[in-house]
Formats: sequence, structure tokens, C-alpha cells
Amino acid sequence: MADVSHPRQDVSHTRQDLAGHPDVPEMRERYNRMLGGRDVALVDGPLFLVGLFCALSPWIIHFTTTQPALATHNLIMGIALVVLAVGFTVMPQRMYGLSWAMCAMGVWLIIAPWVVGTGPDKGIIWTNAVIGALTILLGLVCAGAAMKKGRGATRRT
Repeated sequence: MADVSHPRQDVSHTRQDLAGHPDVPEMRERYNRMLGGRDVALVDGPLFLVGLFCALSPWIIHFTTTQPALATHNLIMGIALVVLAVGFTVMPQRMYGLSWAMCAMGVWLIIAPWVVGTGPDKGIIWTNAVIGALTILLGLVCAGAAMKKGRGATRRT
């Protein structure tokens, strides 16, 4: 058998400190710019889970056969919420404007069992009401963060 172990080297003298690097101020500026829109970081994860549950709710609550139109509706709305969550993760600055759209989607999810469905039972009503209420709440949090960020931008100028 071959000995593949390497003798331990002291790397303290080979590692250079980055503080003296000429691009440090530019790297710090870019890092701050990248994290500048992350004040909605607590929203994208829960919104992703709400959207995922909304998309899967017809199979979890078992209303795919009794309410096929509402099942398709919840699948499409759930996918839309997941796409919004991914958008908030990837480009939070550009997604602030859609926070009020999330509130509208939440209201629509609450009333959809009566508009899209036919004679929904209590399980369907409660499921859509909870999903809609969570979507409204997360939309309001995003809208509040957007307004706070907008006020901070006007103060700086």
C-alpha cells in the first residue's frame, strides 16, 4: 500500500491577508449592493412553502375529483407564488413592486372557492382562506419593506 498522507504544512506564512488588496473597497461596495435588497429575506422561504402547499392542496385535501376547476386553479396559483418566491430570492430589488400583487392574489385565493368552484365544502374553504391570508400577510410584509426602503432612498438624496 502506498502512503498517501501528506506532511502537515504550516500555512500561516503562505496565506496573505486580503486587507492590503487594491480591490477591497470595490469588493465591499459590491457586497453591500448585492445584500441591499435582502430585507425581505424572511419572506421568500415562507412564500415558497405557501405556494408549494397551494399547488399541492388539491391532492392533500383530496378535491381533485370533486372540484377539478378549483384544483387546476390552485395548481396554477401555487406555481405563481413559487415563481414569486424564487424571484424575491434572486432579484429582490426588482420584485418589490409585486408585493401588492401578492396581496391581490391572497384576496383572490380566499374568494376563489365560490367563484371558481361549485359548492365547496368546509375543508376547501378553510384551506384556501388560510393560504390566502398567509399570502396577504407576506405581501404586506414585502410592501412594508418596499416602502421603508423607498423612504430611506429619498432621505439619502
